[in-house]
Amino acid sequence: MSEMISIANLKVASSLFQFIENEALPDSGVSPTTFWENLSQILHDMTPRNEELLAKREELQAKIDVWHKENSGPVDLETYKAFLTEIGYLIPEGEKFEISPENVDPEIAVIAGPQLVVPVMNARYALNAANARWGSLYDALYGTDAMGSLPSSGGFNSVRGAEVIAFAKSKLDEAVPLDQAKWADVKDISVFGSSLAVILENDDIIGLLNPMQFIGYVGETESPDKVLLSKNGLHLEIVLDRESRIGKMDRAGISDINMESALTTIMDCEDSVAAVDADDKVTVYRNWLGLMLGNLNTKLEKAGKVITRSLNADRKYLDAQGEEFSLSGRSLMLVRNVGHLMTNPAVQLENGREAPEGILDAMITVLIALHDIGLSGVTSGRNANSREGSIYVVKPKMHGPEEVSFADELFTKVEAAYGMEPNTIKMGIMDEERRTTVNLKECIRAAKKRVCFINTGFLDRTGDEIHTSMEAGPMVRKGDMKSTAWINAYEDWNVDIGLECSLRGQAQIGKGMWAMPDLMEAMLQQKASHPKAGANTAWVPSPTAATLHALHYHQVNVPNLQESLENRERAGLDAILTIPVADSPNWSPSEIQEELENNIQGILGYVVRWIDNGVGCSKVPDINNVGLMEDRATLRISSQHVANWLYHGICTKEQVLKVFEKMAKVVDEQNSSDASYRPMSLNLEKSIAYQAACDLVLKGREQPSGYTEPLLHSYRLLFKKDIH
Repeated sequence: MSEMISIANLKVASSLFQFIENEALPDSGVSPTTFWENLSQILHDMTPRNEELLAKREELQAKIDVWHKENSGPVDLETYKAFLTEIGYLIPEGEKFEISPENVDPEIAVIAGPQLVVPVMNARYALNAANARWGSLYDALYGTDAMGSLPSSGGFNSVRGAEVIAFAKSKLDEAVPLDQAKWADVKDISVFGSSLAVILENDDIIGLLNPMQFIGYVGETESPDKVLLSKNGLHLEIVLDRESRIGKMDRAGISDINMESALTTIMDCEDSVAAVDADDKVTVYRNWLGLMLGNLNTKLEKAGKVITRSLNADRKYLDAQGEEFSLSGRSLMLVRNVGHLMTNPAVQLENGREAPEGILDAMITVLIALHDIGLSGVTSGRNANSREGSIYVVKPKMHGPEEVSFADELFTKVEAAYGMEPNTIKMGIMDEERRTTVNLKECIRAAKKRVCFINTGFLDRTGDEIHTSMEAGPMVRKGDMKSTAWINAYEDWNVDIGLECSLRGQAQIGKGMWAMPDLMEAMLQQKASHPKAGANTAWVPSPTAATLHALHYHQVNVPNLQESLENRERAGLDAILTIPVADSPNWSPSEIQEELENNIQGILGYVVRWIDNGVGCSKVPDINNVGLMEDRATLRISSQHVANWLYHGICTKEQVLKVFEKMAKVVDEQNSSDASYRPMSLNLEKSIAYQAACDLVLKGREQPSGYTEPLLHSYRLLFKKDIH
């Protein structure tokens, strides 16, 4: 623990104090006295309420546990709903209302497109994500299996290059079709008058089927360097260069197609990071500050050369009339704060208790974002992130309307502390806990002037489903969860409630992550389901995936689809409350073993990186060596699932521990090429990571809401102490 500094009835770790004083506050328009006094006031005012809300979670869970014990067997839904209403878990819905956030940027309010979630603790990942607003379609196709095969090793393959060109032009035919011709027939492109002029092999001159899709260009009209087109609000840029290697292969001289890809990115302080103390939090906050100041950079080695990566500049064009305009070169950035549960030793209250981390995040991430939007009448911001002057904070893991109201009150106090206009801070509500799902309309109402985003998250939501209904019986196998009644109703319900509360044209309705970054052909085939379901954004695991997922938003006009969905019958609450217990569990010993090995291998593969390396999100090979993007949400569902089966006697503790021992060797082998890796299986009793992984299962039932953070944080702090 670093030295603590006393200020404003708080004790603050020296590293955090110095960061706030010397880096975050200067030029923000906020004085040190204003910051520290208001932080202290807000912490001391709101911490007791924060603790009351957490206690209510436990109280409700205890009542649900007792109810299931007293009502064993199939659940009668009417009786169950009456019980949930009686204890205040299920809240009666109020009258119809509409959200009313102001000054929401079009990337959130109007345009549908991919969204990235990235650990802001990693500067390189954060920069890659911020710069993923634009991506090369040619690179995305050439370097992945999107077309059905992977590139061969070695140098450039001209045959594959030709396949990429043909595939990409077929996508142009779908998104920006020509008038009675195919893009493969084009031999030259120019700008004539205020239109795009396309010359065919037979020298005919044609244009776009919809001339309004031509937005602008770069270079000379007779021979432009770039041509900017648009489909469903997303831009795509045709790059022309007959001297380049690719341009020489193409009769029209097209050397690339740049896609507007990740419209928005959530810079994550939560599930994808491993921030357990003041030094970790400073790393998180410093990178967020660099993004808001525009000066974040990092050095990396590529092809034997050291390069510096920094934020992309805006992209400049001439419109059809020859007037200059620009488009953002960066993804619009939201910041995901920590939820209400965790505290952090970086700040201690007057009574010696650790400060709630979510309150710290709100005060500090908003302070930092003032460098972008400015403080009215005091400082002028860069307005390079939010042109509309808003700050977008995503709040995870809230349980029901009371907790959303608490977050709304917190944001109100933060705005008042800094002298900001009310409701400048917008709120993203993550629909990933069951009490939020069943009360989603009232959750949205509780922050109706701030809501900018709601989304579904299958993994966390399933983890909470298992934990909430732990006493109901053994759950179905994890792979079968997606075909259960509750999950399908949950996904539709989120869209239905969002549209009912007028999110269309004002906020994002999001869907969850594609977790397999190496399987892009499958993603292209399957992830179109998200915009087709009425979601105007969905999560992808990489900038490359964002570029490919953008194709789906060319295919689906989401705002029009949402309008057609507004009057459909709402998904059923009964289905959402149908608990996914196995009716007559009769799995064979081999099926039980397979399920345990699959879950436990994933737990160990993720936890060993979290504890030993402080990595909160990475591509972790599963038991079949398929790389999966893992964060705490994946860990939560796996650990809760094994804990559930163990509790209900589907497996024994001895069996579980034997699988842990077996999978430790598997994970060690999967990481054998990493010289810095610490093998677990050589000494299981002394491996802190191994002990943490076991406890996540063996102590899974007693973890609050089944969360993994308390155990992970305690073991990571133990590891850091041990190595020092």
